[in-house]
Amino acid sequence: MASKKTTLLLHILFSLSMLSEILITKANTTNSTDVDLNQGWGCIEGERKALLEFKHGLIDPFGYLSSWFGVDCCEWTGVDCNNKTGNVVKVDLRNGWLGVGMILKEFKFLDFLGSFERLRYLNLSHASFGGMIPPHLGNLSHLCYLDLHGGGYYNSPGGRYNAVGVYNLNWISGLSSLKYLDLGKVNLNKATTNWMQAINKIPSLLELHLSNCELNDFPHYSDPNLGPIPHVKLQSLRNLVTVDLSSNNNIGSEGIELVNGLSICCNNSLEELHLGYNGFDGPFPISIQHLTNLESLDLSGNSLSGPIPTGIGNMLRMKRLHLSFNLMNGTIPKSIGQLRELTELFLDGNSWEGVVSEIHFNNLTKLEFLSLHLLPKKQPFRFHVRLEWIPPFSLKYIDISNCDVSPMFPSWLRTQKRLEGITLKNVGISDTIPKWLWKLDIVYLDLSKNQLYGKLPNSLSFNSTSFLVDLSFNRLVGRLPCSFNVRWLFLGNNLLSGPIPSNIGDSSSLEVLHVYGNLLNGSIPASIDKIKYLSVIDLSNNQLSGKIPKKWNNLNQLYVIDLSKNKLSGGIPSWMCSISSLWHLILGENNLTGELSSCLQNCTELYSLDLGNNRFSGEIPKWIGERMSSLKQLRLRGNIFTGDIPNQLCHLSHLHILDLAVNNLSGSIPQCVGDSTALTSMALLHTAFEEDMLYDSYSDHMELVVKGQDMVFESILPIVNLIGLSSNNLWGEIPQEIMNLSMLGTLNLTRNQLIGKIPQKIGAMQGLETLDLSCNHLSGPILMSMASITSLSHLNLSHNLLSGPIPTTNQFSTFNDPSIYEANLGFYGLPLLANWTPPSNQNHKNDQDDKQDDVDGRYMTWFFISMAMGFPVGFWAICGSLALNKSWRHAYFRFFDETRDRLLVFIIVNMARLKRKTERIGVHG
Repeated sequence: MASKKTTLLLHILFSLSMLSEILITKANTTNSTDVDLNQGWGCIEGERKALLEFKHGLIDPFGYLSSWFGVDCCEWTGVDCNNKTGNVVKVDLRNGWLGVGMILKEFKFLDFLGSFERLRYLNLSHASFGGMIPPHLGNLSHLCYLDLHGGGYYNSPGGRYNAVGVYNLNWISGLSSLKYLDLGKVNLNKATTNWMQAINKIPSLLELHLSNCELNDFPHYSDPNLGPIPHVKLQSLRNLVTVDLSSNNNIGSEGIELVNGLSICCNNSLEELHLGYNGFDGPFPISIQHLTNLESLDLSGNSLSGPIPTGIGNMLRMKRLHLSFNLMNGTIPKSIGQLRELTELFLDGNSWEGVVSEIHFNNLTKLEFLSLHLLPKKQPFRFHVRLEWIPPFSLKYIDISNCDVSPMFPSWLRTQKRLEGITLKNVGISDTIPKWLWKLDIVYLDLSKNQLYGKLPNSLSFNSTSFLVDLSFNRLVGRLPCSFNVRWLFLGNNLLSGPIPSNIGDSSSLEVLHVYGNLLNGSIPASIDKIKYLSVIDLSNNQLSGKIPKKWNNLNQLYVIDLSKNKLSGGIPSWMCSISSLWHLILGENNLTGELSSCLQNCTELYSLDLGNNRFSGEIPKWIGERMSSLKQLRLRGNIFTGDIPNQLCHLSHLHILDLAVNNLSGSIPQCVGDSTALTSMALLHTAFEEDMLYDSYSDHMELVVKGQDMVFESILPIVNLIGLSSNNLWGEIPQEIMNLSMLGTLNLTRNQLIGKIPQKIGAMQGLETLDLSCNHLSGPILMSMASITSLSHLNLSHNLLSGPIPTTNQFSTFNDPSIYEANLGFYGLPLLANWTPPSNQNHKNDQDDKQDDVDGRYMTWFFISMAMGFPVGFWAICGSLALNKSWRHAYFRFFDETRDRLLVFIIVNMARLKRKTERIGVHG
C-alpha cells in the first residue's frame, strides 16, 4: 500500500535526519575541550522531568508506563533519544489506552511539549485522551510525524464521551517539517472555516489523514486559473501521496470540487485518495482520470450517480477501486478490464444494469477481492460467464448478490484455490451443492435465498473452522448434520426434518445457531449445554415438543434465546434466570404454563421479552418494571394473566412496545402510562449490539397486531411504537395522560369495559397511525381535533355509545368503510349515509326540535304502557271467562265446530259443481 511505503520513507528520512544531527554534533565537538554533560548520562534532565510530570497526570491502570523510572528516560517504553545529544526525538504511546479520566487541558501539556525542542515523532493515537488540543503544538518546528488519531474516551460510570477537538488549525502552519499528519476522530467542527488554509501552508506534507473529523463543508476560495474552488493555491500540496478525508458529515457537491482541485494541483503525485462516506453527490468526477499515479480510490458511501466513465481504464496503476453504496447505475464499462494491477474491486450497493462477462476480467490477473452485492433486483443485471470458464485471477473473496448468475452452481469457482469467502446470495441458483465445495478452506460461505435442494452432508465441515455458513431460505431437505466446525451457522427456512442430533453439543465451536422455520421435531437436546461459547440460539417455528431442558448451566454467554412457535410445554427453567447477559428471550407461541418465576428478574439486561400466546397465569409481576430497566419490548398477549396492570411498568423508560392484549386483566389503565419517555421523544430506538461484524448474528423480529392484522416486524421493529391492551376486562375512562405519547403509532383498546368520552387532547398524538377503541362503552362525539392526526390510517370506533357528526376533513375523508362506525347511538354523516343534511344551528329551530322530541317521547311512553296493560286484560277477559263458566265454554267450542262443518260442506259442494262444469265443456269441445 502507498501509505505503508510512505511510512517507510518517513522512517528512512527520520533516521537520516538523526544521523545528520549526530555528524553535526560530532563535528562541533571534535576540537572542543568541553565534555557534553549528557553523554553517558542518558536523556536531558529537563526532558526527563517533563516526561515524569506527564506520567503523573495520567491514570495508568494497566501499567503501560511502569518502565518510566530511573535516570535514563531514553530506555523508557515509547521514548527514543538522539544517541549523542540525548534529546528526546520520539514519543510513541499509541494503542496504550492509558486511561481514564485524563483530559488534555487539565494538565501542563504545554510544559510537557515545550521541553522537547528536537522532537520529530509524536504518536498518541488511541491513547484515550480528551479535551482541546493546545495550539502550542505548533512550536515543534522539527516535528515530522504527528498522529493523534482516535483520541477520546468514555467517562465511567456516566458514559459521557470526552472527545478530542481543536478551536482552529492555525498552529499547524508552524510545523514546517511535517510530513505525516493524522487527526482522525479529532473534532474539527470549529475549525471548518480555516483548516484548508492551514494545511496548505505545509508544503512538505506527504500524508494527510482527517477521517471522521466532523468536517461538514469545504471553504471556498478563488484561483485565477481554476476559479472558485475549495482550496488556497493547492499547488503547495503537490507532494501529497495520501489524502484520507473519509467519514465526515454531509459535504455534498463541494467534495467533487475538492477532487477537481486535487486532480489539478497534485501533479500526479497522489497515490491514495479516500473520500468515502462524505455525502458527495453528483456524477462520478471525471477529473480523477488525471491522477494517473493513483493506486487506491475510495468513494464509497456517497451519493454519486450515473455510470462509471470509460476513461477509468486509463488509470493503469489502480490497485483498489471502491465505489460501493452510491446511487450509480448504467452498465459497468469493459475498460475496467484494462486495470491490470487491480486487486480489489468493490461495486456493491448500486443499481447496475446490463451484463458483466468474461471480457470485464480477461486482464485482471491480480484480482483478489470482487464484490457485486447489488441492491435487491430493481434493474436487470446478469453475471454471465461460461460454466467451463477458467478465470485469469485467483480470488480470495467473491460477493455476487441480487442478480442473475446461472441456475447451475458456478463450477469455475473450483479453480479458485485461494478462496476464503464466497457470497452468492439471491442469484437464482437451482442446483445441489457440489461436494467439492466442502473441501475448500472457506472462512465465509453465504448461499442464502436461492433454490438449492438436496441433502446436507452428515458432517458440515471445511479444512479449518469457518466463521460463517449461511444456507438459509433454500429448499434443503433431510436431517441436520451431526457435527459442524462452524462458528456461525444459518440453516433457517428450509425443509429440514427429524430431530436435532443428540450429540450436537460436540460441535464446541458453535457461537450462533439458526435453524428456524424448518420441520424439526422431537425434544431439544440437553447436550447443547456443552456448547459453552454459544451466544445465539434460534430454534423457532419448528415442531419441537417437550419441555425446555432444565440444565443448561454452562451457557453463560447467551444473549439471544428464541424458541418461539413450537409445541413446548412446562415452565421457564431456572437456568435462564442465571444469564445476566441475556438480551432477547423469545418464547411466544408455545404451550408454556405456570406463573412467571421471580428469578427472571435477574435478567437485568433484557432488551426484548416475548412470552405471548402461551398459558402463563397469575398477576403480571411488579419486578418487571423494577428490575428490567433496559426493557424495550414486552409482549405478554394471549395468556391468562389476571389482576391490574402494575404501575411499575411505567418505570421502563425505554419501553416502546407494550402488548398485554387477550388476557383477563382488570382495573383501570394506569395514568402513568403517559409518562413513557420512549414514546414522547423523537429518538429512534435501536439495538446496539457489540458484535462488530458485517453480518448480523440475530435479526430482531416480533409479531404484532397492527391495523387489525397480524404483522411480523423485523428491520423496522425498533421504530414501531405500540400499546396493545385489547380483549381484557379493563374499566374506567381512558387516561388523559396517554395523550402525551406523541410518538405512539398504535393504540389498541378494543374489547374492554371502558367508559367516558374520547380524551380531549387526542389531537396531540400526531404519530398515531392505528386507533382501535371499538367494543367499549364510550360516549360523546368524535372530537374534531382527531382530524388533525394526519398520520392516522386505521380507525375503529364501532360498538360504543358514541354520537354526533362524523368529521369529513383530512384522514377522515379516506375512511370509507361504514363498519368502523356501526353499532353506536347516533352517528350521522358519510360513510353511513349517502345523502344527509346537517342539522340547523338556529336556536329557535333547536328549541322546537327539543319540544317536539319531548312530545314524541311522552306519546311513545304511554303507547308502551298501554300495550303492557292491554295484553293481560284482553287475554284473561276471554280465556278466564271460558275457564270459569262451563255453559259458555261448551257454547264457544260448539260454535267453532259448526262453523268448521259449514265451511267444509261449502268447499265440497263447490268443488263438485266445478268438476261437472269442466266435464260438460270437454264433451262439447
